[in-house]
Amino acid sequence: MGSDVHGFATGPTIGPSVAEILASHAGGTGSPVKTAARVADAIAARGDDGTWLSVVPREELLAAAAEIENRPGARTLPLYGVPFGVKDSIDVAGVPTTLSCPDYAYVAERTAPAVQRLLDAGALYVGKTNLDQFATGLNGTRTPYTVPRSVYGGGLISGGSSSGSALAVALGQVPFAVATDTAGSGRVPAALNGVVGFKPSRGLISTVGLVPACKSLDCLSVMAGCIDDVDRVFDVLAARDDADAWSRDRGPRHGGGPIRVGLPPIAELEFFGDEAMRAAHLSFREHLERLADIVEVSLAPFLAAGALLYQGPWVAERLVEFGDFLAAQPDSIHPVVRDIFRSGLNYTAVDAFAALQKLQELKAEVGRLWQTMDVLVVPTIGTTFTVEQVQANPINCNTMLGHYTHFGNLLDLLGVAVPLGTTSDGRPYSAMLLGNALSDDTALTLAARILDEPRATTEVAAAAVTELA
Repeated sequence: MGSDVHGFATGPTIGPSVAEILASHAGGTGSPVKTAARVADAIAARGDDGTWLSVVPREELLAAAAEIENRPGARTLPLYGVPFGVKDSIDVAGVPTTLSCPDYAYVAERTAPAVQRLLDAGALYVGKTNLDQFATGLNGTRTPYTVPRSVYGGGLISGGSSSGSALAVALGQVPFAVATDTAGSGRVPAALNGVVGFKPSRGLISTVGLVPACKSLDCLSVMAGCIDDVDRVFDVLAARDDADAWSRDRGPRHGGGPIRVGLPPIAELEFFGDEAMRAAHLSFREHLERLADIVEVSLAPFLAAGALLYQGPWVAERLVEFGDFLAAQPDSIHPVVRDIFRSGLNYTAVDAFAALQKLQELKAEVGRLWQTMDVLVVPTIGTTFTVEQVQANPINCNTMLGHYTHFGNLLDLLGVAVPLGTTSDGRPYSAMLLGNALSDDTALTLAARILDEPRATTEVAAAAVTELA
């Protein structure tokens, strides 16, 4: 299924990391204002490429950076002057929240608590990033704005729904961006643009101020160029919020011992006829077997849970938020998204209860598997598509993109998409590390090992942000 883009691939051009930006600000070689100017110039140089839906005007951005510089004690803040983007389904006060639907847009009165924590930590808000409309899709093409493309070229999709968040990082414009992930929206675009996509356990980052897609499944997620950046940002973002009914405390830190890695039998892996992607993933598995203790684990119960998401009543949960808008202004909705919303009207309460019971059985089955492993490793995506391929076959392509991601939140798992380079024909490939709820630190530890990143204990970083709690 994947298209040959050999010769077209350029890949990500990751900019300075959070640590590097902080070091330049502390050492005087840089400053928040200089960083803001660099970011504004980089975004302006690209023009409208589908990454951003709105950006802070240059002079306002420089003024905001100057305000951070002049804030008392600012230089001790964990994200002092670090620029970031926010997916345009998350509120920032005074800025339109569009969900990539102009007729739905409204100006937010309050900033989402998670974004506010970043601002309180000294981070510099740059703008709102593009998305599949109403956060419904994994491909990045379901937008009335400019359709973004992967940094690997060849007409490849950017992935979605957090398309712009991944691109803003992959283009080196910001070191991290806030995204969301209900069915893979923070992991698929990370895989297609060669960056890290971290979907934490549900409830660790407040979803207040996020326009829900499926409220029982939604997560805020983080796009970044490395695990260290994820760690620094997550340490600021993770906090209980009593206004979020799904909120819970973070799990234990990894103790430093061996990590047991579950690998599915090769026969259970699906690459949709993409032999180059298959070869790349199997080569990575051989490398992984030298890094960790391997346990064979069947994917069957995971995939059965994933099938419930769009082939079951959870699609109707989107109508809790968007049903009235669908009824009043159907022509304002992207045709593919509109059809998905309307399919939710076909389910009954009986269907919902039957699916909930089936899911509970699958949770119990999967729960037993976590007794034998700490992290399950699968491909993030089994193949890639061009924009033209997705537009010609939008539903089937999207389903294939979500093959390994749809079950994550239904089964209360966390996920880390880890970039691994390119296939033999120049397309990106990525592995996804999945862990049971609240084992986030263990999965991040393994991700750092795979990327050969040193990862010191995060307790020091955690202590640095306790004043923000």
